[in-house]
Amino acid sequence: MRTVVVVMGVSSSGKSTVGRQLADRLGVPFAEADDFHPAENVAKMSRGEPLTDTDRWPWLRTLAGWIHRHQDGGGVVTCSALKRAYRDLLREDNPATWFLHLDGSEALITERSRRRGQHFMAPSMVRSQFADLEPLGPDEPGLVVSVEEPPARIVEQAVEYGKKVVR
Repeated sequence: MRTVVVVMGVSSSGKSTVGRQLADRLGVPFAEADDFHPAENVAKMSRGEPLTDTDRWPWLRTLAGWIHRHQDGGGVVTCSALKRAYRDLLREDNPATWFLHLDGSEALITERSRRRGQHFMAPSMVRSQFADLEPLGPDEPGLVVSVEEPPARIVEQAVEYGKKVVR
């Protein structure tokens, strides 16, 4: 059995960049969680409205399905995974899944969001993401890395961590 890595963090933390590089390095499929959002969620976020848990549950169940289909061969998927309950759902039938949390200060992430350009997640929503963020608990499988590290270094750290948790 291989594993699926969920690259998590608030918007503009670098999930897509790191996730793609990690998937390439591991030779496994990559999925971008934003591609799984229904049109209603994208429209809501485009208007600067944070999603509610009611909005997120169907999206998270779809992601959990992707993870389940890839757990034997491995994969990398991005997902904000801001709350413990969301991460519990993603791992529910996928026990080998672990989380790579891209962590940074609200000021740095907000600045990255402003520079990001065309994306449906408005920079003004970064604050709501930080308000919802529940850090990984000590009993959750995962690694927290600083977004100030270059993506290649983050990928190296993730590969080393993965060697320890996947047997």
